[in-house]
Amino acid sequence: MGKKSIIAIFVLLFFLMTAALVLAQTETETTAPAVTEETAGEEAPAEGGLNPNYTIYFALSVLGAGLAIGLGACGTGVGMGSAVRGALEGAARNPDTYGRLLTTMMIGLAMIESLAIYALVIALILLYANPFAKLFGV
Repeated sequence: MGKKSIIAIFVLLFFLMTAALVLAQTETETTAPAVTEETAGEEAPAEGGLNPNYTIYFALSVLGAGLAIGLGACGTGVGMGSAVRGALEGAARNPDTYGRLLTTMMIGLAMIESLAIYALVIALILLYANPFAKLFGV
């Protein structure tokens, strides 16, 4: 992929991620809802019944999870490709070392793959058990 294609993909992703915030409708009523002691510290839910803090929290969680798994998978893919290329070049130069190269490559690939699993775990934590939920009042 060329440089222009990568830039176009990032611009498209940026517009898709910000579309929810740009296209969100606000409440058009001119009268303010009644404030009681129970709701004094809370924001009023929007017309659809969703709390604005929850919407921002969910959007940021999805964005963080997507970036975590996307960058993790991209990095591990590049690392695995480089490891396999190095092992194949080494085996082509010296076929007698194929057994040792294969063993070392498999251990290295397992270590590299563990990084992708860590990124997946972080993404799942961000989506389902986010420790930052209290900051947004969710």
